[in-house]
Amino acid sequence: MRLSKRLPEDLSDSPFFSQLSKLKRSVQGYTDLTVSSPLRTGQAFDLDAVLPQTLKKFSTWNPDACGWEEARKAVSKYYADRGGNFDAEDIQLTASTSEAYSILFKTLCNSGDSILTPLPGYPLLDSLAALEFLKTAPYFTELDSGNWKLDSNSLYAFPPNTKILLIVSPNNPTGHVLSKKEWAETVEFASREDLAIVVDEVFSDFIYDGSERPWNWDSKDVPVFFLGGFSKSVGSPQLKLGWIAYRAGRLGNALKPALEYVADAYLSVASSAFSLAAPMLEKSLAYEMAIEERIRKNLEILRTRFPSTDVMPNVQGGWYAALHFEDADDEELTLRLLEKAKVLVQPGFFFDFDEDGWIVVSLLSENETFAAAVERLYLEVAE
Repeated sequence: MRLSKRLPEDLSDSPFFSQLSKLKRSVQGYTDLTVSSPLRTGQAFDLDAVLPQTLKKFSTWNPDACGWEEARKAVSKYYADRGGNFDAEDIQLTASTSEAYSILFKTLCNSGDSILTPLPGYPLLDSLAALEFLKTAPYFTELDSGNWKLDSNSLYAFPPNTKILLIVSPNNPTGHVLSKKEWAETVEFASREDLAIVVDEVFSDFIYDGSERPWNWDSKDVPVFFLGGFSKSVGSPQLKLGWIAYRAGRLGNALKPALEYVADAYLSVASSAFSLAAPMLEKSLAYEMAIEERIRKNLEILRTRFPSTDVMPNVQGGWYAALHFEDADDEELTLRLLEKAKVLVQPGFFFDFDEDGWIVVSLLSENETFAAAVERLYLEVAE
């Protein structure tokens, strides 16, 4: 018997990641600037403030395929508090954003179909597609005077069996936020080519330049799906609640029962997550403000040390910043920063940057810890 062809042929670590793992075990006291959750940086959501009112509901069993109504209403209010307008009937609850992708891929695609994904971008998207026997095809963002912009021309090099245009805004790792002009271009493209648009906006509560979110922008007849969840909005990936807020577009009344059919096969979301939706999302704005305050300060620290946008392009949103060091090898630089400066970063190749010398740092660490790590990083690359 052989394993499924969904899986990569080789599941072992690459030589680089083997070497990195070895260094992580040997280097003492390094600062981890790859951290991806506030749970690990001292800013966990205060569950004690919401658990007493929800514990009795943990034993409730209500197998609703689209998710408990009270939880969907809480997500609807989450959007309303931020200027969006989604009825509870237009929300599908999931156990995570990854599961949201899986449900949408099953609902909208057939085996062998393709999905357009952004580069630079997060590599998980390729894995999620492959697990559904789907293919990914890239489109690109590019730098223009220190700002990331959509290369709209790259959209047109798409395979004939493409079904979904996937947007990540704010982008992980560049922090690019899709502008209204870029939105209009992507909608025009998707409408003409009969594609759905999936917007992964898990970082959209953390936008630093006043950019709007596209919930109320014209989407013509295009089916549009916005993905969010507890992981970022309340910094609680361990509680496993995500959602899809959607505009059915040309799919009309056929969409909702199709989503529910797929979700009903799994019923993945726990009663505890449904129960916590309303009280936690009610406090989400205050929680996000505390996270944003720390991130803004860390962005200032980085910008002070790296004032040139050639090194550090502008970050519009999200929890990460990308740095570029010309003539550097990002694998060698990542290993050297850990060994010499005691700073762990992500190498740019992990996100498919189109040139060498990129590294990515998380902005979640406590400000003093972050400042000290950035200073060591700066001194190492300045040598």
